[in-house]
Amino acid sequence: MFPPANPSTRLARELLEELAAAGVRELVLSPGSRNAPLAFAAWEADQAGWLRLHTRIDERSAGFLALGLSKVGSRAAVICTSGTAVANLHPAVLEAAHSGVGLIVASADRPARLRGTGASQTTDQVGIFGAQVPCFDIADGVDRVELRAALAQPDQPVHVNVQFDLPLVPDAPWADRIAPEPVAVAPVGEATVTELAPGPRTVVVAGDDAGKAARQLAEAANWPLLAEPSSGSRTGRNAIRSYRLLLGGELGARIQRVVVAGHPTLSRPVTQLLERADVEVVALPSRGIWGKRPFAVDVEVETVRVEAEEPSWLEDWRRADGALSQRVDALLAGESELTPYRVAASVSAAVPPGGLLILGASSPVRDLDLMARPYPVGQRRRVIANRGLAGIDGTISTAIGAAWGRSHGGRNFALLGDVTFLHDTNGLVLGPDEPRPDLTIVVVNDDGGSIFTMLEQGAPTFDDRFEKLFGTPHGVDLAALCASTRTPHWRVESAAELEQALNSPNGGIEVIEVRVRRDNRRELDARLGALVTDA
Repeated sequence: MFPPANPSTRLARELLEELAAAGVRELVLSPGSRNAPLAFAAWEADQAGWLRLHTRIDERSAGFLALGLSKVGSRAAVICTSGTAVANLHPAVLEAAHSGVGLIVASADRPARLRGTGASQTTDQVGIFGAQVPCFDIADGVDRVELRAALAQPDQPVHVNVQFDLPLVPDAPWADRIAPEPVAVAPVGEATVTELAPGPRTVVVAGDDAGKAARQLAEAANWPLLAEPSSGSRTGRNAIRSYRLLLGGELGARIQRVVVAGHPTLSRPVTQLLERADVEVVALPSRGIWGKRPFAVDVEVETVRVEAEEPSWLEDWRRADGALSQRVDALLAGESELTPYRVAASVSAAVPPGGLLILGASSPVRDLDLMARPYPVGQRRRVIANRGLAGIDGTISTAIGAAWGRSHGGRNFALLGDVTFLHDTNGLVLGPDEPRPDLTIVVVNDDGGSIFTMLEQGAPTFDDRFEKLFGTPHGVDLAALCASTRTPHWRVESAAELEQALNSPNGGIEVIEVRVRRDNRRELDARLGALVTDA
């Protein structure tokens, strides 16, 4: 009979049991001293087959790795030590909170008696992520009933702050290391069904994570579907590829009603449509910490039922979309150099059935929004992005987590801008024993922030200060940067080279760099926008 383990070891093991019971199957650890009890317990759980243990030296990358794992359904927790380590998880936790992802943070802390004393690596960690993220401050044991209720919620992050006292290393084996049974989540009651009257010229706007229900609604009613790439809805014959441009023309002006699903964030034309006083807005529920929409909603519904309307309205949109898309493609094909739009189109086309595409914020997701042809229904392609707060943080780590966390599927791609890539190069720092998923990262490198050239800041009035304030050229040699982490790198200069690189995977994580111009981006977008008058 083994003697009882010390209090810190016992507390860590109890928490690991609760994480496993909550369905956590991936655990991301950033090393530290104060979180040593959790690290030892995590290693033991990994050895017992409860979960998979990943290690990252940078907490911010660790948080986004866990986020990426959780976004594809492989629920993850991230473990860190005390002090600034916890603060470095904040970007990932905020993104999880605003996009409705059940990320779990387990932070180590010193005993409460040392708080407010200036003890090393000790700050006020309780509630550090704000009122929207439930926080459990644990010292003497786990209140399993209350904690289980919080951990059982699959669409909100939870913070567990654990006070560990010395000793921090195990002094007795985990003798009864048996995987706990998962806790069943209480089923959600049936949603109230609202009948929408036919008549108004209606479109369905599908924002991030809207899901297939938005497509099914549009198809049932014969309505145009204006779906963002990461909506999970951009499939089938109702999806309108060039909707962002068409909203600025005659068809957009004729819209009388919008049914909005998910979290629309990409384009100002959609925002302006939702804010129009002459348009009725019907809103379906969206995930995330705030149910309230940033625009006026006339009708809030849980789910809707519609009858098929006469298809002439949809056919007007489909004809205009076909004509405008041809003009867009012809204009871009006539460019002598690769453009970000051509890169986005090539990457989108390269994703096979069962494949995964992770999109960076700023320009790439918007470029693909215009260029991606709707995929056929049922081919299980998945497109995801961090659109909760639409930041550029941690995108490489999110992509690695998403690629590694999938239980099925084909190839995995990520499409990023150069600034987004540089923002998370620590995501490429993997230990020699850490698994590397097959992931092709395409970096559109225009040496700075091209997104700002398309906004008010990019107007010629501000040419004398634009580069210093917004363009921010960096001049980084991405090949040398990749070499420092032994990440294979290819630089391509033409469409043919890009196609060859996309269709010649070498396995593991690899980077394809595509150099494009930034100085002509505003003028190129203006020419694309002018095409809508001819559609």
